[in-house]
Amino acid sequence: MEMTECINFLLTQAQQKVFKYLKSELEPINVTPVQYGVLQCLWNEGSQTPKQIATVLGLDSSTITGILDRLENKELITRNTYIGDRRTINVELTEKGSELREPISKIVEDVNVEVLKPFSSEEINQLKSVLKRI
Repeated sequence: MEMTECINFLLTQAQQKVFKYLKSELEPINVTPVQYGVLQCLWNEGSQTPKQIATVLGLDSSTITGILDRLENKELITRNTYIGDRRTINVELTEKGSELREPISKIVEDVNVEVLKPFSSEEINQLKSVLKRI
């Protein structure tokens, strides 16, 4: 099989292009696509443990720790120990992190529209359906 016909190659190429575009659009806000994923988890669900966030994003614990460190340094999140169990850490949004929801959501929406512009509504639905099945 030609490498350019391999599903892994095709998915990686598509993902890299979309990631690069989203990254460039988020750059003025000083947030990466992965950091956006963490923020989105917190915007949707509120306070969560690092493990809960990592599970949603499909990341391992060592990766999520570094991402949380960077978000905390940017003052977008805080990590607090749970009152009932000091071993449990909860990640919470700061006011600054909460305020980014609207501008980042707009950027993500615009990126989705732009990336999917060449496709019909039916093709978009089919693409999403196929990707979810994978």
